[in-house]
Amino acid sequence: MRGTSHTQPISRRGDFSPAASSALLLGLASAFVLGGAILLRLALPLRFPTSRLMLLLSVWGGSWWSAYILLRRRRPTADPFLIPVVALLTGWGLLLQARLAPPFLPRQLLWLILGVALMCAIALTPTLPRLLRRYRYTLLTAGLLLLGATFVFGVNPSGYGQRLWLGLGSLYFQPSEPLKLILVTYLAAYLSERRGLLHPQPGEDRALWPAALGPVLTMVGVALLLLGWQQDLGAALLFYFTFVALLYLAWDKQWLVGLSVLLFVPVMGLGAKISARVALRVSIWLDPWAPAQADRAFQVLQSLFAQAAGGLFGQGLGLGAPTLIPAVHTDFVYAALVEEFGLGGAIALAALFAVLVFRGIALAQEAESPFESLLAGGIATLLGVQTWVILAGNTKLIPLTGVTLPFLSYGGSSLLTMMAAIGLLLNLSAPHVPALSITLPSEVLPSLPRTTGRLGKVLLVLLASVMLETGFWAVLRADKLRAYPSNPRLILAEARIRRGRIEDRARVPLADIDIGPRGYVTRTYPVPQAAPVVGYTTLRYGASGIEAACDARLRGDESRTP
Repeated sequence: MRGTSHTQPISRRGDFSPAASSALLLGLASAFVLGGAILLRLALPLRFPTSRLMLLLSVWGGSWWSAYILLRRRRPTADPFLIPVVALLTGWGLLLQARLAPPFLPRQLLWLILGVALMCAIALTPTLPRLLRRYRYTLLTAGLLLLGATFVFGVNPSGYGQRLWLGLGSLYFQPSEPLKLILVTYLAAYLSERRGLLHPQPGEDRALWPAALGPVLTMVGVALLLLGWQQDLGAALLFYFTFVALLYLAWDKQWLVGLSVLLFVPVMGLGAKISARVALRVSIWLDPWAPAQADRAFQVLQSLFAQAAGGLFGQGLGLGAPTLIPAVHTDFVYAALVEEFGLGGAIALAALFAVLVFRGIALAQEAESPFESLLAGGIATLLGVQTWVILAGNTKLIPLTGVTLPFLSYGGSSLLTMMAAIGLLLNLSAPHVPALSITLPSEVLPSLPRTTGRLGKVLLVLLASVMLETGFWAVLRADKLRAYPSNPRLILAEARIRRGRIEDRARVPLADIDIGPRGYVTRTYPVPQAAPVVGYTTLRYGASGIEAACDARLRGDESRTP
């Protein structure tokens, strides 16, 4: 039976029931979003006016508190920790979108409303797990057809690049996003019925395992082939590793994992040979510092510069320069977060995703049927692997891929898909109807609690590896990156230094400054005839004359203690 610890009231004074704990955590999330919005209003009054602040707070707060009240009344035994954690992540994401791409904030708020509504609808549909299991082939076929439709009707909202979206007026939908969740559902249903084929009883034919793997490999191969044609390799990577994780959960065969990893290496090598896009990503990953990579590696280098600028505690929300990174609101939200919240903020973010992975794994271990166990484990894997893939790409741990950071990156398709995944976890955590299961001899089947526990540890190790890599750039290599000649933050910092005035004995200024409306300083030389003696100072050519001889004094560094 499923553990009932979530529903047991605690009568001891001073202890909180799960409902009270959930409300307290959602209140803390509300305080974080409110504080962040106020800080953003103070730091960027022109870009974030009071009206936008109120819109963000009212939509976010109204959506999540309404969902919390509805689910506590209709499904009181649902997991009490999922709502506060996801609410905090989406609120954090809205703050970053308001900071990085203000024109896109209203649209992201609309997607949030739709996503919360979808999550609640899925969580409150008692027969949904059975329907998903019964119509798995229909769902997968529909997902593949939508993905294939992008070859004919595909568009790109930016007007260039891969046509991975289907457009309807001003709204765009990316079929590869829901296909990820559809594929997890299909694999969970298919593998739950065939767990015994790789674990035959004495006297049974061991040659049945190709029959078990054949349809799975075929369907997943079709999905990967479509994605390969579109060169959406981030989604293909996510599909592949989620598929491998579910195979391990179902059959507990370590050789399958090893074989899958070995097969993936030549596939990536072949992709680099036949796809200029893949080859470029790999080349940038190997050596972004090469002079020949200056333009092509610009995004990755700016991401590393942003993390170095963040250091341990960050620049503060609204006080950094993350908008120097192209497409920062989609592919590089994590780098922006590290710049303004620091390594501490990155660790907090990883901890929140670790909680989601942990709750998904716990649900998988407590599930009443193999299908529910595999579905919960697959969703936990999807969340963990997608988070790791984009964070590792931002930190140069792996080549950069085009997947989104769940709940934080801009994008309606991704947000709706992840909210649907959370809705499924809520549904599985408090079932309305008895689970439908196929009875097989337990002594010949792998233990799902054991395999899901091992998988959970692997996912947590992946998240920890990204934190170590972030710490490497944000702390250990920070000084070198901050002083790197092509770091634009170095230029911006120099442009704000108010150098002292150089005057002749009659107090006539020979070198002065002009301060622009945004605080940037321009060095001026009112007496051109004095140039041979006064000299010059520029980032590109250095300094000469009096400017060089008295540089420390003119900059105000002479009296500073080291």
